[in-house]
Amino acid sequence: MSDFRQDFLRFALEQDVLRFGEFVTKAGRLSPYFFNAGLFNNGASTLALARFYARSILESGVEFDMLFGPAYKGIVLASATAMMLAEAGRNVPFAYNRKEAKDHGEGGTLVGAPLAGRVLIIDDVISAGTSVRESVRLIEQAGATPAGVAIALDRMEKGTGSQSAVQEVRQQYGLPVVPIASLADLLALLQDDAQFRQYLAPVQAYRDRYGVAD
Repeated sequence: MSDFRQDFLRFALEQDVLRFGEFVTKAGRLSPYFFNAGLFNNGASTLALARFYARSILESGVEFDMLFGPAYKGIVLASATAMMLAEAGRNVPFAYNRKEAKDHGEGGTLVGAPLAGRVLIIDDVISAGTSVRESVRLIEQAGATPAGVAIALDRMEKGTGSQSAVQEVRQQYGLPVVPIASLADLLALLQDDAQFRQYLAPVQAYRDRYGVAD
């Protein structure tokens, strides 16, 4: 496992973005951990998060020409990640959408650079896949090509069927999904670090019950 993935998970723990306890998921499951990327809510933590996104994207080898951030969380993620990619020597344009169409000025729902070429979608997680579907639709309507989806954490658990939401996106759209870290990475951290080993058994039991193979 790349060190930066463990670094990201430790950072998420320090920021209280990743927590252990008992949490009810949208699917009604009792999860022993919770990840809320919305808690990266200040300049320093967002800057660090964007650096992790940029590194993950560059190391993945996915080919892209620009970034797209679905409203609302994706707006900050796409813009901040574009800045960190530029810092790393890869300057690319970015765009995002509004939930409501603007009826004055330039109008429409899209803001930023025109959607063109291979467009990489930046979001926090994939749960139901709704924002991915909407993003793919907007990108294709503009005549551009979806290139993949970058997310913070892949929970690697079943959705409504036997596949995870990430696997469904990969299968339905044929797109690579690039997570900064995954549940497998979290389990490796819990195994390796005595400070967090007390959480290993419940997280492993949750994966045994609801998890999917990558």
